[in-house]
Amino acid sequence: MKNFQYSIFVTILCLGIAAFWGYQTGGGVSGIWSAVSITAILGVMEVSFSFDNAVVNASILKEMDAKWRQIFLTLGILVAVFGLRLLFPILVVAFATGQGMIDVSQMAFNHPEIYSEHLHASHTAIAAFGGSFLLMIFLNFLFDEGKELHWLGIIEEKLAQLGKIDSISIIFALFVLIGLEMYLPLPIEQKLTMFLSGVSGLMLYIIVDSLGSFFETEEEEEAIVKAAKRNGVMGFIYLELLDASFSFDGVIGAFAITRDIVVIMLGLAIGAMFIRSLTVYLVNKGTLDEYVFLEHGAHYAIGSLALIMFYSIYQEVPELFTGLIGIAFILIALISSIFYSKKLQSIEG
Repeated sequence: MKNFQYSIFVTILCLGIAAFWGYQTGGGVSGIWSAVSITAILGVMEVSFSFDNAVVNASILKEMDAKWRQIFLTLGILVAVFGLRLLFPILVVAFATGQGMIDVSQMAFNHPEIYSEHLHASHTAIAAFGGSFLLMIFLNFLFDEGKELHWLGIIEEKLAQLGKIDSISIIFALFVLIGLEMYLPLPIEQKLTMFLSGVSGLMLYIIVDSLGSFFETEEEEEAIVKAAKRNGVMGFIYLELLDASFSFDGVIGAFAITRDIVVIMLGLAIGAMFIRSLTVYLVNKGTLDEYVFLEHGAHYAIGSLALIMFYSIYQEVPELFTGLIGIAFILIALISSIFYSKKLQSIEG
């Protein structure tokens, strides 16, 4: 319960704000119930659809010290809620329409239906950007030749050996983008937007992944210190970018439930906070060490989400389907971990 105390506090606070907002804008008591219930639904959806995000976060966060874990839970939540789930969509609409941030902000609060239309119109760029970033995360895990445990046995082992080829993940991701550009039946302008956004997501991943070289040093003692610093600073940036990739479709999908930007922000804030608390809980309890295939399942869920984001450029994909795919991979990985653990115990016994 200790790991979730901040999340519970934020949930109570957000529901209270939602009640006040609903009373002010919804015409009294009826507005309270509508705002509170939708806020709660959005919070639950965010947690359900981003559980795989929490597992991958935990695999990174367990390498950090207590200070950076606390920063992730405090400063990180401000970045996640206000930066990624409120300011970033406004920035996207501002860039797409050529309007100023203030004008778009006023549009979001005063004319949410118009704001929603502009945000949906930017879906191609958002999906391609986020899809490329997530695809790189999955590919780097899949082609990791240093991975000793393989969930899919010989198949995964052979794929991991491809990691010996320099930049294999980048090459594969570029082939995917080129294939989508060539074969998706889309207008030329939309194809160009998709390809450029996809390459931008790919470049961002490469930049973040490569920034660690700034901390490298030839002296062994300094290398240890710098590595620790890299795991903190770069790990934090990496986690925030990962969260951004997961939140893109969540923000857009929330408008299918409500056009009220305040309710959307409050609901997603609850979900984002619980995801962070869940991440810390998984680290503190050593869940990834106990259920060894959980990280594998989360990465396969991320790979599936990347492909779904690419496909959604051509045809809309229900949010429920996207969420269930991720949950299915996590559950299968959990069951596989239990059987694997029992098999090891029987061998050792």
